[in-house]
Amino acid sequence: MKIFRLEAENVKRLKAVSITPDGNLVEITGRNGQGKSSVLDAIWWALSGTKPIQAVPIRKGQDEARIRLDLGEIRVTRTFKKRDGAEFTTAVVVENADGARFARPQELLDKLLGQLSFDPLAFTRMDGRQQLDAMKRFVPGFDFAGTEKANKDDFAGRTEVNRSAKALRAQADGITVPSGTPEARIDTAALVAEMEQAGEHNTDIERRRGRREQAERAIEAYAETAAGSRNRAAALRKEADEAEARADRDDAEAGRIRASLAEASALPDPIDTSALRQRIAAAGETNAAVARREERDRIDARAKEAEAKAAALTKAIEGRVAGMRSAIAQADLPVPGIAFGDDEILLNGVPFDQASSAEQLRTSVAIAMAANPKLRVIRVQDGSLLDAEAMAILGEMADAADCQVWVECVQSGRSTAIVIEDGEVLGATATPIAAE
Repeated sequence: MKIFRLEAENVKRLKAVSITPDGNLVEITGRNGQGKSSVLDAIWWALSGTKPIQAVPIRKGQDEARIRLDLGEIRVTRTFKKRDGAEFTTAVVVENADGARFARPQELLDKLLGQLSFDPLAFTRMDGRQQLDAMKRFVPGFDFAGTEKANKDDFAGRTEVNRSAKALRAQADGITVPSGTPEARIDTAALVAEMEQAGEHNTDIERRRGRREQAERAIEAYAETAAGSRNRAAALRKEADEAEARADRDDAEAGRIRASLAEASALPDPIDTSALRQRIAAAGETNAAVARREERDRIDARAKEAEAKAAALTKAIEGRVAGMRSAIAQADLPVPGIAFGDDEILLNGVPFDQASSAEQLRTSVAIAMAANPKLRVIRVQDGSLLDAEAMAILGEMADAADCQVWVECVQSGRSTAIVIEDGEVLGATATPIAAE
């Protein structure tokens, strides 16, 4: 479906134009500020709904504007009416060849319309990222935005995890463990218990020695008491019996204690605790070394965990990239040799901006044509940038694909070029468009 006739009245700079294209290459020429861009905008506004319409679509000094497109199978009419201030209303009517109107005109046009806004020359001037985004529409069903966001999130997460792993690894490597450090800590509790037992043993010896010394002193005291009693017996005869009895008792007690001492075993040798203290000190040093190794092992385990997480994130990113590449490989791209790079598109294996001007133009036009499979119309603004060879390529491709290319340029050597001057087609008689 192509444009058989375009009529526009009071649209931007246009007064009243009627254009019947002659061939697939439609050149709209004229000096700057005469209304060339208004012609191409009129095509876009008639079809695309209200969103792309500029703030002031009606020519200055007028209250209404109208665009009519004859597409053969259907006719599209869009009207504009000025309201108070700078506001306006717009409405669209779509009729079939018999004049019957469609109930949902914009819905019909949306299904018909591809990427009429896709300008192949503008595409060649985009940076790599913008070109890549424009090409993604040819890979339906693949969520590029979701994949890019997931990869961005995982990349940021992986960076943080790798930073943590690196810090943990450095921390683990900074812990020095003496060679020969055993795996397990020494049980100092057993050594301390042994130390306590030795202390109790030595205390018992001292206690027993004290009791024996006390017994020796008791023997001497009892002997002295017995002697005194005998001396007193002579002087205190009346108390002799009692004193003698006491002396006998004292002698008997002294004999008993003496016999007990005679029968007692020799005191054991004291235990030397200095060796135990040395062993406890050595055990403390060993356990400190074991603690350092255990800390290093814990940090090393955390580092390995972080490294594994980073590896998992890398695998997830690589999986999504592989899925994207698979989807791109299976997509029906409009130009042989075109492929997706990381942040740009490639043509025959090299970045698009490194291709020749002719290759870039052919590729861009082919993309624009593929983007409009139903309505075979594309627009080219800034056509003055094209030289004669490029314009010939454009015409050749338009005829080969049976696609209508509307080109805006300042001048043209073609006899079929349409010249716009002061909002009208040069040489044409301005005739207002008939109201519906």
